[in-house]
Amino acid sequence: MSVYALTDSWTMTRRELAHWARQPVQVVVSLVFPVMLLLMFGYLVGGGRAVEGDYVDYLVPGMLALTMAFGLEGTMLAVTQDLNKGVIDRFRSMPMADGAVLVGRSAADMLQSAIGLVVLIGVGLGLGWRPHAGPGQFLGAVGLLLLFRFAMLWVGIQLALVAGRPEMVQAVQILVWPVGFLSNALATPAAMPGWLGSVVEWNPMSQTATAVRELFGGPGGESGHVWAAVVWPLGLLVVFFPLAVRRFRGLGG
Repeated sequence: MSVYALTDSWTMTRRELAHWARQPVQVVVSLVFPVMLLLMFGYLVGGGRAVEGDYVDYLVPGMLALTMAFGLEGTMLAVTQDLNKGVIDRFRSMPMADGAVLVGRSAADMLQSAIGLVVLIGVGLGLGWRPHAGPGQFLGAVGLLLLFRFAMLWVGIQLALVAGRPEMVQAVQILVWPVGFLSNALATPAAMPGWLGSVVEWNPMSQTATAVRELFGGPGGESGHVWAAVVWPLGLLVVFFPLAVRRFRGLGG
């Protein structure tokens, strides 16, 4: 990527960050929602059937992975709103690098996701969760979570470009829920019917959650899943990143 492309992408990132100051409620809600889920499943719904060890130690890494799959509607809405308001057309008429708008949007989303991880980890520590990992393993787990988020983000951007209208985002966003809840984020596959457990184990998010649990040294972790937690997101990026960039370049063409 050229210096000009990096400069343009940073300009678009600052534009997205400026929206945070004008829409603080949206930012706060995106940070509070996963905390509410963690507290709800930890104290109201949870129980950890078939989970060996403390359920909180199993739940927190799963919630960290689940959070990386949710919250894409903010980015998807921003993309479709820019499309319908003609903002992207105006940017495309400027001497700006192709894709800088999308890169800036994704960079702002990744920053918010990183902040969300910090908040949720802090709440988890407050609930009694303790990662049994060294600094390298801890950072590796955080890296896998952000890699999964980055892949899901570009899936969301592609779907937003296909949907084209803000009112279609809600319908498309529903597709994310099966990925999140048909996983081992909240319950172990051992507590599920055999066929459902098999589906859950193949879910890309389950691979990330299992790998993160392994790196954190908690229950539910299994060796050998780290490579899958890297290959699955990279595979999604190989497919959806070029699709999104190609579709963006073809807008108005």
